[in-house]
Amino acid sequence: MSKFKKKTGGGTPAISTASLPDIVFMLLFFFMVTTVMREVTLKVENKKPKATEIKKLERKSLVTYIYAGAPKKAYQSQMGTEPRVQLNDAFARVKEIQNYVITEREAINEAERPLMTVSIKADKEVKMGLITDIKQELRKANTLKINYSTTKGEVYNN
Repeated sequence: MSKFKKKTGGGTPAISTASLPDIVFMLLFFFMVTTVMREVTLKVENKKPKATEIKKLERKSLVTYIYAGAPKKAYQSQMGTEPRVQLNDAFARVKEIQNYVITEREAINEAERPLMTVSIKADKEVKMGLITDIKQELRKANTLKINYSTTKGEVYNN
C-alpha cells in the first residue's frame, strides 16, 4: 500500500466563476422582458377623466394615439396655455390630424386596417370644442373607430 502525502501550505481554493455568465444573462433577460419602452414623450397635460364603464383595448399595436391638453410648464413659454394637440412627439394643428391618421393607416398591414382604432387621450380640462374638431378631422380621414381614454373611478359632478 502506498502512503498519501498531505499538501502543505494549502489555502482556500479560488471561487469558481463558471456560473457567472449564466447569472448575467438571466438578469439581462429579466430586464428585457419587464421593461416597457415609452414611445411618446408627453408635452401636454394628461389627467384623464374618470369613468365607470370602461373596456380595455385588445391589440395595442393597432391603436393610434392623439393627445390633447394644455402644454406642460416647460413648453408654455413657446406654446401658451391654451389646449393643444400632440401627435407622436410634436405639437400639431388640428388640420394635420387627417394626414397623420392616413400615414399611420398606411403603415399597418392591409388586412388589419379595418381594425385600426384612434384613441383620444384628452386632459379632463380640455373643452369639448377641441374634441369635436379632432373628431371632424377623423371623419374626413374616414376613421370612424374612436376610443376615449379614461381611468376607472366614480364620476362626480362638480
